[in-house]
Amino acid sequence: MDAVTLWNRYQDWLYYHEGLGLFLDISRVNFDDYFVEQMRPKFEKAFQAMAALEAGAIANPDENRMVGHYWLRNPDIAPSPEIRQAITSTLEHIKAFARDVHAGTIKPPLAERFTDILSIGIGGSALGPQFVAEALAPVHPPLHIHFIDNTDPAGIDRVLAELGDRLYSTLVINISKSGGTPEPRNGMLEVKRAYEQKGLQFANYAIAITTEGSKLDQLAKSEGWLAVFPMFDWVGGRTSEMSAVGLLPAALQGIDIDALLVGAKDMDEATRVPDLRRNPAALLALCWYFTGNGRGEKDMVVLPYKDSLLLFSRYLQQLVMESLGKEKDLDGNIVHQGIAVYGNKGTTDQHAYVQQLRDGVPNFFLTFIEVLEDRQGESIEVEPGVTSGDYLSGLMQGTRQALFEKQRPSITVTIPQVNPRTVGALIALYDRAVGFYASLVNINAYHQPGVEAGKKAAAEILDLQRKVVSVLREAGQPLSLADLADKVGAPTQIEVIYKVVRHLSANDRGVTIIGNLGQPATLAIAATR
Repeated sequence: MDAVTLWNRYQDWLYYHEGLGLFLDISRVNFDDYFVEQMRPKFEKAFQAMAALEAGAIANPDENRMVGHYWLRNPDIAPSPEIRQAITSTLEHIKAFARDVHAGTIKPPLAERFTDILSIGIGGSALGPQFVAEALAPVHPPLHIHFIDNTDPAGIDRVLAELGDRLYSTLVINISKSGGTPEPRNGMLEVKRAYEQKGLQFANYAIAITTEGSKLDQLAKSEGWLAVFPMFDWVGGRTSEMSAVGLLPAALQGIDIDALLVGAKDMDEATRVPDLRRNPAALLALCWYFTGNGRGEKDMVVLPYKDSLLLFSRYLQQLVMESLGKEKDLDGNIVHQGIAVYGNKGTTDQHAYVQQLRDGVPNFFLTFIEVLEDRQGESIEVEPGVTSGDYLSGLMQGTRQALFEKQRPSITVTIPQVNPRTVGALIALYDRAVGFYASLVNINAYHQPGVEAGKKAAAEILDLQRKVVSVLREAGQPLSLADLADKVGAPTQIEVIYKVVRHLSANDRGVTIIGNLGQPATLAIAATR
């Protein structure tokens, strides 16, 4: 494609949102007009499905749930007065609570003000707040935020050690929709114990964000925690950033949550337009479909050229892969859909895996996230007439060009600066693109049966562990793995039992292993006396 043709294609397919200052360039994805025409019936169906979803249709039939994260940024479109009231009252509560914390009206017993936030969550309850904190928190926020987003004991210890004596002035946000998800429950129990070891009453430091009536809701109210904020049944974790899950920690950090919501609302309005060329989310979905042949045959590499957007690819990883990674379509056919997502940031990755992207396996398409503003204030010249920001821009354009020369497709999303409004718009843009793409490939984007299967399997292993320990204590003598498996009624689960006893032994949990760990069949297992 010669330069003139490419320039014309750039102009022909360039999307620009004047209010947000956002550009979407898909000219380096080499679809043709015939492909676009072939896709129009699918997009007409997708536009209709999205309109039905926003009107309150049951979009998650597995759980008989509506999907209403779009209502969070515009309560006026919610399908009932009760939902509208729930959204607006929660937002008012968030703002009032943050104001009282900043003013010292709500404060810890032994300090003048809260200085830190410890957010305990998993998946979307952690990734969204982490991304927004990294992107938007001021250098000197009113409260510094820390995260426990796993059930790793050493990771929990490290976060608590970093807080040190500031635990006395740390506000703990406990996030769990059901209140029974193991990772946030475990984190809460570990942190609660840390407070108790210092003679502090956990309730004076704790907030819950959960579904009304959940185990966590009941616990928080019975113990008199500082506050409880709702998680709505119709908002999934990976789309919860505009709920209390994301807005409360953002407000506490001094981030303008009204601007975040406005940016998302503006993008929602733009992505409701039932015209492919004037709908940026539909254009993204078109490109995803074309590059992967509607089968996710190419990975999505996300490269934001801004340090503050480092976690955007990680945020999108969950949003895209949990939403689109499905075994069956809506008709029950085995389809194994999905798009793998990875990325870090530019120009760091130009000194890492971009080498493979240009010269290696062509199994990807790339999304550049470009930010026009280099910094607040003036920049020095690192060379005559050239600043550090000029280098960042030049390296991005150079990489885009070098990849295109090797027929590697790319999309470029450009925003004027990183601020709450543009970050809200980016979140909303990809929310909608995922929904459109799911419709194009006929899958349910709003459930996660694979995640639930993993949780069920983990519960079965922990139940097996309890049986193993019980049998060893009753045996009173060492047992081989085979004998142990027979006695717990799981003769086909020897490998699992081996890994269970190995873990218990390594952590002095009442199990001793006699013999060479590298030869499992020869081992003897006993309860520690």
